[in-house]
Amino acid sequence: MAEPFIRIENLTKRFSISAGKRIRKTGFTAVNNVSLNIERGEVFGLVGESGCGKSTLSLLVLRLLEANGGAVYHGDTNILELPRRKMRRIRRDMQIVFQDPYDSLDPRFTLERIMNEPLQIHRWGTGAEREARIDELFAAVSLDKQQLKRYPHQLSGGQRQRLCIARSLALSPGFLVCDEAVSALDVSIQAQILNLLLDLKDEFGLTYLFISHNLAVVKFVSDRIGVMYFGKIVELADTDELFDNVLHPYTAALLSAVPDPDPFSEKKRDILPSGVPSLIDPPGGCAFHPRCKYAGERCARESPELRDAGRGHLVACHRLEC
Repeated sequence: MAEPFIRIENLTKRFSISAGKRIRKTGFTAVNNVSLNIERGEVFGLVGESGCGKSTLSLLVLRLLEANGGAVYHGDTNILELPRRKMRRIRRDMQIVFQDPYDSLDPRFTLERIMNEPLQIHRWGTGAEREARIDELFAAVSLDKQQLKRYPHQLSGGQRQRLCIARSLALSPGFLVCDEAVSALDVSIQAQILNLLLDLKDEFGLTYLFISHNLAVVKFVSDRIGVMYFGKIVELADTDELFDNVLHPYTAALLSAVPDPDPFSEKKRDILPSGVPSLIDPPGGCAFHPRCKYAGERCARESPELRDAGRGHLVACHRLEC
């Protein structure tokens, strides 16, 4: 079996909270002992509610946040152990497209300067080679190079996200994190950007970690999907297997919330009985048990492990162990 392109092992991130000198410091675990592999050339989708730890996990994988424990392997190199100089070389191969294209662009820079910045920082090519590279990337994302003297506010939302994608590809990375990359766009523009990402994947041989709270979007682009809840992966499978054979009750609730385009559909919603537990005061046992209609005594006292239920379908649920 081929070595995974990105291998995450027991990754953990804990944040501290201090409300003042007289109040005891506390904290919460945003990512809790997560392990998964991302194969070269695949789109790995990561879904879950807001606050479940998806974006934090992506920042840990890119080492934009420092982890409290675990490892992230790029090939056979654990990037969490690299000194700053060697990590800078790795960053050429690991890039990110953020959720809000406007907030991730400097409004004082022209498009030309935005595109030139990563090339200059990494001392890539001569001036003429950089100019040719920018022209190539603008053509790849369907932007007109006549716009290079413009500023981000002079572009539409879709054009700004195309610019962010072009910038992320400037150094020819192999791995791209798309963190809610279409959620800030109109639905019609979302479809264009998703198709663009898939075309670029084939053209440049990219591997994606695609993060979203929208299961319909993730189903469209992903080869495999991981479902995250309360800082942990609770279900992971090939896309078709996950949608055809849902095993975790949390995943079932997420699927039931996907809107049905048929106005006459009588789709039954799986409404969860309570809100998300507090990260500062988490429940014992399975974190999902306060909201789960199948929860039993074991669920309240023992956290389930991620187990293979067959065909590479992993799930963390005591109900399936019976």
